Amino acid sequence: MSDARSAPSGSGCTDTRTAVTEAEVEALVRGICFKTGPPRSLGVEVEWLVQDPRAPRLPVSPERLEAAYAALRAVPLESALTVEPGGQLELSSPPAASLMECVGTVSADLDAVRATLRAHGLALLGIGQDPWHPPRRFLRQPRYDAMETCLDRTGPAGRAMMCTSASVQVCLDAGTEEPGPLGHVRRWWLAHHLGAVLVAAFANSPLAAREPTGWRSTRQLTWMEIGTGRAGAPPLDTDPRGAWARHVLDAPVMCVRRDGGPWEVPEELTFREWTRSGGPRPPTPDDLDYHLTTLFPPVRPRGHLELRMIDAQPGEHGWIVPLAVTAALFDDPQAAETAYRTVKPLAERTLGLSAPHNPLWIDAARQGLADPELHEAAVTCFAAALAALPRLGASADVIAAVTAYRDRHVVPGRCPADELLDELHGKDLRT
Repeated sequence: MSDARSAPSGSGCTDTRTAVTEAEVEALVRGICFKTGPPRSLGVEVEWLVQDPRAPRLPVSPERLEAAYAALRAVPLESALTVEPGGQLELSSPPAASLMECVGTVSADLDAVRATLRAHGLALLGIGQDPWHPPRRFLRQPRYDAMETCLDRTGPAGRAMMCTSASVQVCLDAGTEEPGPLGHVRRWWLAHHLGAVLVAAFANSPLAAREPTGWRSTRQLTWMEIGTGRAGAPPLDTDPRGAWARHVLDAPVMCVRRDGGPWEVPEELTFREWTRSGGPRPPTPDDLDYHLTTLFPPVRPRGHLELRMIDAQPGEHGWIVPLAVTAALFDDPQAAETAYRTVKPLAERTLGLSAPHNPLWIDAARQGLADPELHEAAVTCFAAALAALPRLGASADVIAAVTAYRDRHVVPGRCPADELLDELHGKDLRT
């Protein structure tokens, strides 16, 4: 969940600027959510659970977390450091001009974060969903109070998403206006189909409450259970801007912010209905900006494309592999064309339903690379990525990391979740 860093502050909640109309909302969304041009920049947002490595199965007290995070706020970083509702840490890189610039910036920042946490007896844990602890709120803010109230209406998945999940989110330029492998229409389509392959290849959350859930990516299951309006993609068509604008208008409003007291959490009020009714108060452009941060589809257009479907990865440098593979398959034209042709047959398995609420994505989250077609697609896509990485200027270390991941996981049809399950069944789960 990466919306926290970009959420407007609590001040100015009841902005008195002129209310936006339905037509103005559509025009604004079309204008701000897809910024086209040749792909030149790359970013990554890495989320981590925080644990005491000496007692990983025990929750870290809020007091210890607060002390460590206070120290972290004094550490100079290039990336934006934020804390998620359950106490997870997130580093969001600045836009980078190359893969290696992105890797270098975030690696240096993570070194500094880890050193500070070590001084407090804490460490980062790369896993898609907390395998031991139930959801527990660390942050008490009006935004998260309202989010919890809203998401509780559809069951426990919302609290799990807020408090126990972690991911690697890759941010890519939207692409060009022109058709072809780097065109924004193609990249939007590819993200929603290659995304299932990425879910399967990097699934790393098979446990909850210390027991197997039956899913390789329980984190992805959690997102699916939140519902289509909040966490689903719009229907895919040849006009991504129009499809997303309609989706934004028809998505439920999470909350109506106030300057004082609890925020209002309406039931079954879409943003379209809000613009038409004007109640409980007329929505402003600032309300629209905020509404966009409360939508959690697997691919979120924010001027660039934010790919949100990859579980957090094990190891200090495990996050680099999905970043490198995704960048190669989108930003290298030859690899992008191979990826498109590879996943095109998988589109039939969606049955025309939007991600992640379709059979292809469900199979990816449940089975990982044990699914034969997803396994075959992953093998082909990793080969294309490895061929492309030298063209993107990747270092020998990055190429070696992707190669090792391919040989350890992709070729034999396994994902990190399978190793966690093996450890659970053979001995006590260790981190």
